[in-house]
Amino acid sequence: MTSQIPEITLNDGTRIPAIGFGTYKLWGNDGAAAIAGAIDNGYRLIDSAYNYENEGTVGAALQRTSVPREELRIASKLPGRYHTYEKAVKAIQESLYRASLDYYDLYLIHWPNPNQDHYVEAWQALIDAKKWGLIRSIGVSNFLPEHMERLEKETGVLPSINQVELHPFFNQKQQRQWHDEHGVATESWSPLARTNDVFSNDTIKLVADKHNKTASQVILRWHYQLGSVPIPKSASPKRQLENLSIFDFNLDNDDMVAFDKLTRPDGRMNNQDPAVYEEF
Repeated sequence: MTSQIPEITLNDGTRIPAIGFGTYKLWGNDGAAAIAGAIDNGYRLIDSAYNYENEGTVGAALQRTSVPREELRIASKLPGRYHTYEKAVKAIQESLYRASLDYYDLYLIHWPNPNQDHYVEAWQALIDAKKWGLIRSIGVSNFLPEHMERLEKETGVLPSINQVELHPFFNQKQQRQWHDEHGVATESWSPLARTNDVFSNDTIKLVADKHNKTASQVILRWHYQLGSVPIPKSASPKRQLENLSIFDFNLDNDDMVAFDKLTRPDGRMNNQDPAVYEEF
């Protein structure tokens, strides 16, 4: 399965798989078992965050798998309460301690929190942590183009990746276009949106039936063909394997157009607009 997963090259030259594994709300012993199972089932990009309170769980999962560390791409995110430079440096170190890691392959600023206006400081901390070998590749999450433009203007460094809310009901077309034009990779959080909503959607069911695939498979394939890296989460081994099995078919132009018609201006699930929403 692993050999079938394509990779993408980030703007700093590092490579990551075209699909990853989300770990939100996976913690404790059950969470460690689910994450270790995902790795054993072929996932190599594992997403976590300081605020998920499961970096230790990810570290425990790594101890339960025989997959070598160098084959994995482990990611985490900096919370808003630690955006000032000194706090950001210590939080990155704490993230590493929690997971018992020497380095993260990918570390992101979780939200820009523009009203607090410390995200440039936080970005400088990530830049320096990369220089020190604590992080291999640095990026952001939920940043708007204006936020990333400011990062580049004030530090000279653009993020390698931006993880954003992206699913069939909110396709982020303009945001993705900006990413493409500036060489920033797109990563999709909540790629399946509210599972019940997408699985019962008539358009998605028609596309799935057409290709003899499940709803989740055609949605994840849609992400891949958009050029975005989805990070679906599941504790079920069967669903984990199903979500990885998206590289043996193609959606045609009619399918992609049908998906485009599902997007809505108010498609965000929890109204978390990065221009005003803040998370600490």
